[in-house]
Amino acid sequence: MRLMPRKPAPSLEFDLLGGGHWKLQDDTPERFNMIVFYRGLHCPICRRYTSELNGMIGEFDKRGVSTVITSNDTEARAQLTKDTWGLPNLKIGYGVPLEKSREWGLYVSTSRGKTSAGVDEPALFAEPGLFLVKPDKTLYWASISTMPFARPHFPEILQAIDFVISKDYPARGEA
Repeated sequence: MRLMPRKPAPSLEFDLLGGGHWKLQDDTPERFNMIVFYRGLHCPICRRYTSELNGMIGEFDKRGVSTVITSNDTEARAQLTKDTWGLPNLKIGYGVPLEKSREWGLYVSTSRGKTSAGVDEPALFAEPGLFLVKPDKTLYWASISTMPFARPHFPEILQAIDFVISKDYPARGEA
């Protein structure tokens, strides 16, 4: 199944660090849910990427964007991610099943051992993706990669959201 803008996003739910459970269907943002799938503790590029988001989260909040990051990592690895990467401002989920990652269109990779960060990759893990989902739970925007490189930049996403809001710009790619 291919994700399509203006169509219902797949269901998604997972546990959150610090307790609680996040469920797309129950989250009620003013404008969008922004769901950021990161590769996991082993990824130094994810560290930089999520750190940038951590510092900008207030700007997304101001625009009515409810943000969560998540991965296939276990709770212990997700907690290490939060602690060692310094991500106090982000809601961090963990334990997304690989089948659910695939349902969201994410690519799955196999381990190549230790990364440049000195952390072992899990046997299987999802590559990154970023999604904006409207309050009615339809997909607005998706950015999916087969590699850890060249992800959407958060300052550009903020500019795009400002444009979308000011112009009531529709989701594209629906045909």
